Amino acid sequence: MKRQILTVLSAAALTAASSVAVAGDAAAGKAKAMVCAGCHGAAGISTVPTYPNLAGQKEQYLSAQIKAFRDGVRVNATMNPMVKNLTDADADNIAAYYASLK
Repeated sequence: MKRQILTVLSAAALTAASSVAVAGDAAAGKAKAMVCAGCHGAAGISTVPTYPNLAGQKEQYLSAQIKAFRDGVRVNATMNPMVKNLTDADADNIAAYYASLK
């Protein structure tokens, strides 16, 4: 319970800290996001009910969540290894790409 509360607070702090405009490069993000398509769909719309749609999500939110998974603030057996080698710029670019999709 204590770890869950700490995780939620850490994620909230990370999201608040990233409240500045992300301004990633959507074209660069599209290239990096190809690996994401296996679960989240080629156009950011997942066909699997347990995987979220990413298309049209807010850029700052997506960037913060990718970084939270990468940094271990959010723990998910699938996501943590998928994003562990992404840079901040990679996360921002992927977020910009998915935010640009409607």
